[in-house]
Amino acid sequence: MPKSKIQPHPESSNNFQLYNHSLSLLLDFYQLTMAYGYWKAGLDKKEAVFNLFFRRRPFQGGFTITAGLETVIDFLKKFHFDSSDLAYLESLRDADNQPFFEPAFFDYLANMKFACDIDAIPEGNVVFPYEPLIRVQGPLIQAQLLESPLLNLINFPTLIATKAARICIAAQGDPVVEFGLRRAQGIDGSLTASRAAYIGGCEGTSNVLAGKLFGIPVRGTHAHSWVMVFDDELSAFQAYATDQPNNSVFLVDTYDTLEGVKKAIEVGLKLKQQGKKMMGIRLDSGDLAYLSIKSRAMLDEAGFTDTKIIATNELDENIIRELKRQGARIDMWGVGTNLVTAGNQPALDGVYKLSALRSPGEDWHYKLKLSEQMTKVSNPGILQVKRYMAHDEYVADVIYDTAKGMTSQVAVDLFDPTKLKRINRSWKSHDLLVPIFRQGTCTYDRPSLASIRASTQKELSYFYSGIKRFIYPHEYVVGMEKSLHELKVNLIHTIRQQSMLEDGSQ
Repeated sequence: MPKSKIQPHPESSNNFQLYNHSLSLLLDFYQLTMAYGYWKAGLDKKEAVFNLFFRRRPFQGGFTITAGLETVIDFLKKFHFDSSDLAYLESLRDADNQPFFEPAFFDYLANMKFACDIDAIPEGNVVFPYEPLIRVQGPLIQAQLLESPLLNLINFPTLIATKAARICIAAQGDPVVEFGLRRAQGIDGSLTASRAAYIGGCEGTSNVLAGKLFGIPVRGTHAHSWVMVFDDELSAFQAYATDQPNNSVFLVDTYDTLEGVKKAIEVGLKLKQQGKKMMGIRLDSGDLAYLSIKSRAMLDEAGFTDTKIIATNELDENIIRELKRQGARIDMWGVGTNLVTAGNQPALDGVYKLSALRSPGEDWHYKLKLSEQMTKVSNPGILQVKRYMAHDEYVADVIYDTAKGMTSQVAVDLFDPTKLKRINRSWKSHDLLVPIFRQGTCTYDRPSLASIRASTQKELSYFYSGIKRFIYPHEYVVGMEKSLHELKVNLIHTIRQQSMLEDGSQ
């Protein structure tokens, strides 16, 4: 299987290079109408804080893996409205065939320089619902305009990195290769999925463009069509071994799987005479447990004990786990559709909520969104997450307000205030969100993709194994620092009382 010695160019670390025009209109129209409204109302000098987070654990699992920050950084570095953006906006008309926006607003957008502070949890970290993955602080209009692009750039890769991590856990140390290009949702979907799957633990991809852009090892053999082109299976394998003597992995199930294994062994013996090795066989259909066990016995009997058996065919973590339970003799897993599309989970439910607002030189006014459902009530404050470790294992995360700090050593459950977690002062801790941009300038030293991938495995190893279960996983402790929880409760009461007064006055 080929291994590229080419390192990705620093400017080729994301798929934005596929586009030759500005991406600043990668937003929902209502963000522009709100920005225009803020500008018209003289609120453009207001400073805001928004937090990006998700509410539900994907795949009903016990953990989530962050991804997508690299692309966010590249997007924000280039965030500006160019002449083509403004010309398009100027062409838009409302129901009365009038311009949506007045010319002076276009001047404002043209001269707007990105000036936000961005803090984020680096890629490859384990995270949980309601923890801010990204915190944006800066001019209200700019922070508002970032809502949809940030969600778009974080939600999908985080979902795929999590799926990949689950699949790799099911594989129990066997290599997993992402084979999903042909089933991915477009060019963006395929490239984003390849990169995110690598972060989650996959050791390679079939996507050659992803290999070029990101430096991910590329893997692959031949398809059924290769075998069908030749008069017989043996001739196909012999031709492939001649062309690819150091990448001799044969797809054996075009006609009859076990007969195909016999033909592969025959060609493998000839390779051995030439001082070469038959690297592997691939099973792509049928009873993978039965066929892999039979194939392993045949290979071993013929002296090919180090020849690998690779399995594909609509795999996911649950199928791999079951095949393992059945004693399948599979050494490597090629996972496509269910990995790059996230299978049964179409999206991560990431949201982006305002949590604080102020005028220049004034104190912050904390904000939250109320709802009849407590799960949809947002958290106020300039939020940070502190992660605690005891005896080389992570034991709790606490969401706190940076303005107040950790004033209490008690964490309150996010939805059950009767459940408290006392934080031992001897526990080690660190903050998860780190500075990425300061006043619009990137200050973050971006790690290599390989180091992000290694970080994922390291971080997962620090958690109790129960969070990695697929059925009824252990629920890791995530709480809100006590004084922040009290502030939230008081703010809810204040808003509701104000609403009652307003109702009574009508």
